[in-house]
Amino acid sequence: MIEITNAPIDPTEVLQRVASKNAGAVLLFLGTTRQFTDGRQTESLYYECYTEMAREIMERLVEQAKRRWALEGCSVTHRIGHVGLGEASVAVAVSSPHRKAAFESGQWLIDQLKQVVPIWKKENWADGTSQWVHPGCEASADGAAEHF
Repeated sequence: MIEITNAPIDPTEVLQRVASKNAGAVLLFLGTTRQFTDGRQTESLYYECYTEMAREIMERLVEQAKRRWALEGCSVTHRIGHVGLGEASVAVAVSSPHRKAAFESGQWLIDQLKQVVPIWKKENWADGTSQWVHPGCEASADGAAEHF
Protein backbone atom coordinates (compact mmCIF):
# COMPACT_ATOMS: atom_id res chain seq x y z
CA MET A 1 0.00 0.00 0.00
CA ILE A 2 1.13 3.52 -0.85
CA GLU A 3 0.04 6.59 1.07
CA ILE A 4 0.88 10.28 0.85
CA THR A 5 -0.76 12.15 3.69
CA ASN A 6 -0.90 15.43 5.59
CA ALA A 7 -1.84 13.56 8.77
CA PRO A 8 0.56 12.17 11.37
CA ILE A 9 1.76 8.65 10.60
CA ASP A 10 0.35 5.96 12.91
CA PRO A 11 2.97 3.16 13.20
CA THR A 12 0.38 0.66 14.45
CA GLU A 13 -1.77 1.25 11.38
CA VAL A 14 1.25 0.91 9.09
CA LEU A 15 2.17 -2.42 10.71
CA GLN A 16 -1.39 -3.70 10.37
CA ARG A 17 -1.19 -3.13 6.60
CA VAL A 18 1.62 -5.69 6.27
CA ALA A 19 0.39 -8.23 8.84
CA SER A 20 0.40 -11.83 7.63
CA LYS A 21 0.24 -15.23 9.31
CA ASN A 22 2.88 -16.34 6.79
CA ALA A 23 5.40 -13.75 7.97
CA GLY A 24 8.16 -14.66 10.37
CA ALA A 25 9.60 -11.15 10.14
CA VAL A 26 8.01 -7.71 10.16
CA LEU A 27 10.17 -4.65 9.74
CA LEU A 28 9.10 -1.05 10.35
CA PHE A 29 11.31 1.92 9.54
CA LEU A 30 10.25 5.40 10.66
CA GLY A 31 12.13 8.45 9.45
CA THR A 32 11.69 11.12 12.12
CA THR A 33 12.59 14.79 12.48
CA ARG A 34 15.79 15.13 14.47
CA GLN A 35 16.67 18.21 16.50
CA PHE A 36 20.16 18.75 15.04
CA THR A 37 21.46 18.29 11.50
CA ASP A 38 25.16 18.89 10.85
CA GLY A 39 25.35 20.97 14.03
CA ARG A 40 22.37 23.17 13.16
CA GLN A 41 19.26 23.14 15.32
CA THR A 42 16.12 22.15 13.45
CA GLU A 43 12.75 23.72 14.29
CA SER A 44 10.67 21.60 11.88
CA LEU A 45 10.54 20.14 8.39
CA TYR A 46 8.17 20.88 5.55
CA TYR A 47 7.55 18.48 2.64
CA GLU A 48 6.03 19.08 -0.78
CA CYS A 49 5.57 16.64 -3.60
CA TYR A 50 4.28 16.10 -7.10
CA THR A 51 1.57 13.75 -5.81
CA GLU A 52 0.61 11.85 -8.97
CA MET A 53 4.19 11.19 -10.00
CA ALA A 54 5.26 10.38 -6.43
CA ARG A 55 2.50 7.78 -6.09
CA GLU A 56 3.37 6.21 -9.43
CA ILE A 57 7.06 5.91 -8.58
CA MET A 58 6.33 4.63 -5.07
CA GLU A 59 4.04 1.95 -6.57
CA ARG A 60 6.82 0.90 -8.95
CA LEU A 61 9.29 0.66 -6.07
CA VAL A 62 6.90 -1.54 -4.09
CA GLU A 63 6.38 -3.79 -7.12
CA GLN A 64 10.15 -4.04 -7.66
CA ALA A 65 10.66 -4.95 -4.00
CA LYS A 66 8.00 -7.66 -4.25
CA ARG A 67 9.74 -9.12 -7.31
CA ARG A 68 13.21 -9.03 -5.69
CA TRP A 69 12.30 -10.43 -2.26
CA ALA A 70 9.72 -12.89 -0.95
CA LEU A 71 7.44 -10.37 0.75
CA GLU A 72 4.06 -11.01 2.31
CA GLY A 73 3.27 -7.31 2.68
CA CYS A 74 4.73 -3.95 1.81
CA SER A 75 3.61 -0.45 2.79
CA VAL A 76 5.18 2.97 2.16
CA THR A 77 3.76 6.14 3.69
CA HIS A 78 5.14 9.65 3.29
CA ARG A 79 3.87 12.70 5.06
CA ILE A 80 3.72 16.11 3.39
CA GLY A 81 3.30 19.52 4.94
CA HIS A 82 4.66 20.55 8.35
CA VAL A 83 6.43 17.87 10.42
CA GLY A 84 7.58 18.77 13.94
CA LEU A 85 10.51 17.48 15.96
CA GLY A 86 10.25 13.78 16.79
CA GLU A 87 7.39 13.23 14.35
CA ALA A 88 7.59 10.68 11.53
CA SER A 89 7.78 11.93 7.97
CA VAL A 90 8.11 8.50 6.34
CA ALA A 91 7.24 4.90 7.19
CA VAL A 92 8.32 1.76 5.36
CA ALA A 93 6.94 -1.57 6.54
CA VAL A 94 7.53 -5.00 5.08
CA SER A 95 6.69 -8.52 6.15
CA SER A 96 8.32 -11.69 4.89
CA PRO A 97 8.79 -15.31 5.91
CA HIS A 98 12.41 -14.59 6.94
CA ARG A 99 14.28 -11.60 8.43
CA LYS A 100 16.94 -11.25 5.71
CA ALA A 101 14.34 -10.33 3.09
CA ALA A 102 12.66 -7.92 5.50
CA PHE A 103 15.88 -6.09 6.36
CA GLU A 104 17.20 -5.96 2.79
CA SER A 105 13.93 -4.88 1.19
CA GLY A 106 13.20 -2.27 3.87
CA GLN A 107 16.59 -0.65 3.47
CA TRP A 108 16.37 -0.76 -0.33
CA LEU A 109 12.91 0.84 -0.26
CA ILE A 110 13.86 3.79 1.95
CA ASP A 111 17.09 4.38 0.04
CA GLN A 112 15.27 4.35 -3.32
CA LEU A 113 12.43 6.48 -2.00
CA LYS A 114 14.83 9.21 -0.88
CA GLN A 115 16.67 9.18 -4.22
CA VAL A 116 13.97 8.93 -6.90
CA VAL A 117 10.57 10.01 -5.58
CA PRO A 118 9.68 13.69 -6.26
CA ILE A 119 9.25 14.72 -2.63
CA TRP A 120 11.12 17.82 -1.50
CA LYS A 121 12.12 18.68 2.06
CA LYS A 122 12.58 22.13 3.53
CA GLU A 123 14.62 22.32 6.74
CA ASN A 124 13.31 25.08 8.99
CA TRP A 125 16.13 26.07 11.33
CA ALA A 126 15.78 27.40 14.88
CA ASP A 127 17.52 30.64 13.80
CA GLY A 128 14.57 31.47 11.52
CA THR A 129 16.23 30.52 8.23
CA SER A 130 15.20 27.64 6.00
CA GLN A 131 16.72 25.56 3.22
CA TRP A 132 15.31 23.14 0.63
CA VAL A 133 17.33 19.91 0.52
CA HIS A 134 17.19 16.77 -1.57
CA PRO A 135 19.63 13.88 -2.04
CA GLY A 136 21.68 14.41 -5.18
CA CYS A 137 21.53 18.18 -4.79
CA GLU A 138 24.05 20.45 -3.13
CA ALA A 139 22.88 23.69 -1.54
CA SER A 140 24.61 26.89 -2.60
CA ALA A 141 25.42 29.73 -0.21
CA ASP A 142 22.05 31.41 -0.94
CA GLY A 143 20.16 28.20 -0.03
CA ALA A 144 19.21 27.31 -3.62
CA ALA A 145 19.76 23.70 -4.60
CA GLU A 146 22.18 22.88 -7.38
CA HIS A 147 22.14 19.46 -9.05
CA PHE A 148 25.49 17.78 -9.49
